[in-house]
Amino acid sequence: MKIATEIKETLKEAGSTTLILFKILIPVSIIVKILAELGAIEVIGEMLTPAMGVVSLPGEFGLVWATAMLTNIYGSFVVLFTLSTENTYTVAQVTILGVMILLAHALPIEARIAQKAGVRLWFTLSLRILGAIALGFILSVIFTTFNLFQTESTMIWRPGVVDPTIVQWILDQLKYYIIIFLIILGLVALMRALKKSGLINKLNDLQGPTLRILGINKNAAPILVIGLTLGLAYGGGLIIKEAKSKLLSKKDAFLSISLMGLSHSLIEDTLLVLSIGAALSGIMLGRLVFTFIVIFVLVRIIKRIPKKTFEKYFVN
Repeated sequence: MKIATEIKETLKEAGSTTLILFKILIPVSIIVKILAELGAIEVIGEMLTPAMGVVSLPGEFGLVWATAMLTNIYGSFVVLFTLSTENTYTVAQVTILGVMILLAHALPIEARIAQKAGVRLWFTLSLRILGAIALGFILSVIFTTFNLFQTESTMIWRPGVVDPTIVQWILDQLKYYIIIFLIILGLVALMRALKKSGLINKLNDLQGPTLRILGINKNAAPILVIGLTLGLAYGGGLIIKEAKSKLLSKKDAFLSISLMGLSHSLIEDTLLVLSIGAALSGIMLGRLVFTFIVIFVLVRIIKRIPKKTFEKYFVN
């Protein structure tokens, strides 16, 4: 009876968390698909051409980054693969592009998740887009100054279905939603087990010193681990739930989402970008160091801002 009750509660919690995400994912995915069909990505890509010059990248990379920001990493790789059949790029160029994609991709969905978790939309978009350009510029200066990664890159990633039909797109979305539910179900079960065993307190204590430096409550540690390793959708979904239940303060939710916005899915996304010929030091070490510095500075800025101002302009 006890096991049955536990299973029921786990399913109920996973269902409510997944429902929160689906309310964001489904309508936003449909809107993005419509915009893509109308050619919005190409327009934004042209607008981003000047920004590519700032980070020493060829102008056509604007279309790649625009695709990443509006859709996802896989979509941007399809565009890059097409470009690479006619052009050659250095490891440095691909690394800079890869870092910018990692910091700013799937923004319609991920920025909406951040907004639902309590972070103002303008801040999330500014942090991730300007952060991507800033880190891209820093890496371009370092690579040029020290003549690093100037050899030709090799793209081992190959696209699958390049232009799926509407029916195929719908089927792919349904598969994606099922996978999301199963992952969240596993995460909820894990979190409940950690709480009951007391291991979650040990995890909090283990991550405590690092989070203290960043100014984040150690209670956010388990969710941050999920977000950093698996992705913002999963970590963000749990953050939304925790924020609504008041287990995390507005400031802690704000900082946790901001940190995950700059560095999330460190395993899968990093491996993906490695597959297009990027250098690991740039896409992993560079991103982590940049994230740590940005959050460290952000905490100091927030401390100087009056509470009313912070709650009015930075959080929902």
